[in-house]
Amino acid sequence: MGTLSLSDFKEVRIPAPWGHISGRWYGNRTERPILAIHGWLDNLGTFDRLIPLLPDYIGVLCIDLPGHGRSSRLQPGMHYAVDDYVLIIPRVMKEYGWSKVSLMGHSLGGIVSFIYTALAPNTVDMVISLDMLLPTSLAPKEALAYVIHSMEKHLVEEDRQVESNLHEPPSYTLSEMAKVVAKGSLHSVTPEFAKHLLHRQVLKSQLYPNKFYFSRDGRVKYYNVTQMEPGFAEEMTKRIGRKPYLVIKASMSSFIGPKVEKPLAILHQNNPHFEFYEVEGTHHVHLHAAEECARYIVPFIRHHRPPALTSWSFSGKEQQLSAEEKRVQQERFFEISKNKRSKL
Repeated sequence: MGTLSLSDFKEVRIPAPWGHISGRWYGNRTERPILAIHGWLDNLGTFDRLIPLLPDYIGVLCIDLPGHGRSSRLQPGMHYAVDDYVLIIPRVMKEYGWSKVSLMGHSLGGIVSFIYTALAPNTVDMVISLDMLLPTSLAPKEALAYVIHSMEKHLVEEDRQVESNLHEPPSYTLSEMAKVVAKGSLHSVTPEFAKHLLHRQVLKSQLYPNKFYFSRDGRVKYYNVTQMEPGFAEEMTKRIGRKPYLVIKASMSSFIGPKVEKPLAILHQNNPHFEFYEVEGTHHVHLHAAEECARYIVPFIRHHRPPALTSWSFSGKEQQLSAEEKRVQQERFFEISKNKRSKL
């Protein structure tokens, strides 16, 4: 079997009360795909280097979270929060009529995947978490300082956005923007790979030729991070049970550290389908070390989401569908999904 092609995708827009959720559905569109969720301040471009390494028999639907990439912003006066991002998963499931979901998340996407899986384990069939398991619990004084800082900055950003409605935001060359992205990621992303995160979050300046400005919602910088006490985190982890769960830790990152040792131990002790690997690199390990991550992700997918049997000859050999047959199946799949939604 082959691997996915980065050029074989369908742009999707999932309706939401505040606008829409944008996404790209790569590969097979006749069956339920893996739902991929990016990290904080990123967008679906974060999976650009990983997608071409994944098996082509199963599709991957990468989405931009609200306020990120090409998805709609929340209305003025609203505040972004992790708990609200969790609700994006059942919204996508309802849109396509899925009763189950396969999740792959990096950073914030990993947190969202963990919380949803713990809350609704019977609707999840596997999880791939990239350099994140669950929210880090802060000491009370640190948590309070963060909330105060977040509130103050959020209010400043709201005022700034009123101004930006009248005047274009600051603009940069693409090379300058790549450096901004690298610095903002604490150099987890190099300027070389920043291009994968730029193509969905910049707009061309109307004032300066060859310059661009960031189009994401600045309020997402100050979103409400869920504080998870150790005991609560452990109880949530227990709810995951024997669900297939793959965690890849970046060796140079501290996001999977001592504070998540107990939840990891619970998954390891109680779940024979739990896998944990460490890959050399920074927090965006799936971007700069995609090949190494794929060494663990691909066998995990093949084991827990094996290819569906299509048609078989009397000799027992699988018959590959023609391009026309695949096209008809894809159209039929989307028509069935549309009919299901219209009945809801």
